[in-house]
Amino acid sequence: MRTTADRIRHTILFELVSLAIVLPAGSWLFGIGLEQMGVIGVGSSIVATIWNYVYNLGFDHLMLRLTGRVAKSLPVRIAHALLFEAGLLLVLLPAIAWYLGISLMEAFIMDIAIAGFYVVYAFVFNLAYDRAFPLPVKTPAKEPAKELAKAPAFSDAMA
Repeated sequence: MRTTADRIRHTILFELVSLAIVLPAGSWLFGIGLEQMGVIGVGSSIVATIWNYVYNLGFDHLMLRLTGRVAKSLPVRIAHALLFEAGLLLVLLPAIAWYLGISLMEAFIMDIAIAGFYVVYAFVFNLAYDRAFPLPVKTPAKEPAKELAKAPAFSDAMA
């Protein structure tokens, strides 16, 4: 399983890279000022950062309990990304509607567009992250008796 420090690095990198993409693209796509998009983006990022840590920790514990490992297959990665975005949508939707003074339906459409980006982004980012920072491979403990059998005998070392 990943360490706390690794999870923090993952979360910070995830949010910084996504903000660099979402703020200018969202401002242009939705026709709102960069300042408003910045408030939405940074506020959403703070919520998503907390959610990301809690969700991934819980997901890994569930994977460990159900399968005995945390490695994710392609279908599990897809489910992981979709469930993450669904949980985030429930939290962010009312806040975005309130801040922009728009209906929940308008906020939903806006959020669906952003969530669509994040589903793909989360999948690609996590795949790249797992390759850039792989989990350490556990090696089985060596049995002392076997190690001693491999060592040269004392008389061989003296020759």
